[in-house]
Amino acid sequence: MSRAFVKEDGPEPSEDPPERPVSPHPNYVTRRGLGLLQDLEERLFAEHAALPPGKTDPAVRKRKLEIERDVRYVRARLETAIPVDPADPRPQEVRFGAGVKLRREDGRELALRIVGEDEALEGGESVSWTAPFVAALFGLAPGAELVWESESVTERWTVVSVSYP
Repeated sequence: MSRAFVKEDGPEPSEDPPERPVSPHPNYVTRRGLGLLQDLEERLFAEHAALPPGKTDPAVRKRKLEIERDVRYVRARLETAIPVDPADPRPQEVRFGAGVKLRREDGRELALRIVGEDEALEGGESVSWTAPFVAALFGLAPGAELVWESESVTERWTVVSVSYP
């Protein structure tokens, strides 16, 4: 008899999707980042409620489990959120919540906004405060220079401006 038709003894594979990893860093959030998490929680609840009841359709069951996992993640992030008000003192230096314009020695310009980890997941100019390059900028003021060394290159960046919303 072919082994393909014999059920192997052993544990059944889990249907539960793997949990989303939660960062070990403090969960600093901008006002916008906190709102995005709250909106995401509401959207997840609405999507879950809109799914048909019952557990017969495997695709529906899988999506419900994914939504429930995502709700656990969002709730954990909301419970640990540390809102940071960028209106605090030292507006001329780079810190959490800042919009920063940089110029590399070859003239290339870069604009970024320093945000919490969940807000940075959107990509683009929003960069997490935990990113090594961003962490190296903390405390710098306009006119200050950062020498950034990576494995393959050394770059010189000048802080052009720092602003807060």
